[in-house]
Amino acid sequence: MKPTRRNLLRSLPAAALPAAVTAAQQPAPAGKLALDDFQPKSMLVVPEHKVAKARYPIIDVHTHVGGVFGRGRSAAQAPQKSAAELAQIVLWMDELNVRTMLNLTGGNGETLARYIAGLKVHPGRFLSATEPSWEKIREPGYAAWQAEEIKRAKQAGAIGVKVLKNLGLVVRENGREGPLVKVDDTRFDPMWDAAGKLGLPVFIHTADPDAFFTPIDRFNERWDELGNHPNWSFYGKDYPTKPELLAQRNRVIERHPKTTFVCLHVANHPENLDEVTAWLKRYPNMHVEIGARIGELGRQPRRARRFFEEFEDRILFGTDATPNGKSVPQQDLTPAMYQCYFRFLETEDEYFDYAPSAVPPQGRWRIYGIGLPDRILKKVYYNNAARLLGFKLI
Repeated sequence: MKPTRRNLLRSLPAAALPAAVTAAQQPAPAGKLALDDFQPKSMLVVPEHKVAKARYPIIDVHTHVGGVFGRGRSAAQAPQKSAAELAQIVLWMDELNVRTMLNLTGGNGETLARYIAGLKVHPGRFLSATEPSWEKIREPGYAAWQAEEIKRAKQAGAIGVKVLKNLGLVVRENGREGPLVKVDDTRFDPMWDAAGKLGLPVFIHTADPDAFFTPIDRFNERWDELGNHPNWSFYGKDYPTKPELLAQRNRVIERHPKTTFVCLHVANHPENLDEVTAWLKRYPNMHVEIGARIGELGRQPRRARRFFEEFEDRILFGTDATPNGKSVPQQDLTPAMYQCYFRFLETEDEYFDYAPSAVPPQGRWRIYGIGLPDRILKKVYYNNAARLLGFKLI
């Protein structure tokens, strides 16, 4: 055996070794450590600037805060625990400098009315968007009915229209069977037009991260995430490709130039900011928000900062915050989650976690801050959303 340092150490009795190199503390042999158990600690010594409170007031345009009530319940109908959870969120909002949250999944009809009424317990802090009724698409006269329903939703207090990724990936012609309904199906044209005429922004989520459309194998950079949530994969079966889904969405945006579209999750293509840049240049009615995507933006900080500088008037602050979403730590509505965003946007810190979790929730990387100037911060945090919603600018 070649007399290497490691072999010499292993040949000595444990009593002869310092405590730091006893057999119990020696690293496992190469290839024997399970990936789930691999949690390396960075040896870098770099400046840290934790940001407890946002520098400017915030409108978070992407939350699901209505979830504290449970499905379809108002504050009056909610158990005492839910009312207490909502009150706690308001306290956190005050500490974090979050002025308003948009509850995007507000449902429709009576459900929307209950959410709006329930959230009014804290005046001015929460707003709700309405959602289309996909289950009615096969009924005669659906297109006209849905357009009128959007009008009724605004009269009830809705501030926008939320379109989940279900459109394109889940909604089918015959319930659970039949072909998937396309995002650019012409049956929805009256709805898109109605939103534009009523001044309601459309918050649209189309597709998902690129890795969700590739095999779950050793080459997939989100292997951990998909291993924990295999049902998030849209690879195979009869799912469209991601480029086709995004093309469907973009055709809708192009066909309805008088309607404002806020494409959630950096238009769901932060992996390719050059392509998102091309879309924003082509479609002046397109905006983007950054919810649950600082993990992508923060690992390309120089390109991301240029993106913010180029589109400082069309990028909105969002988080996808969901109460009690501990299985998705980058979205769990807590101060720690928000503070990751503040650090990314306000500092130039290097190599830090993009979510408050010991195990990377999306991929095994860390991020870098982009240190935006005050002029851009104020727009991203508040004014860009305020302009779309008709609020007074700060």
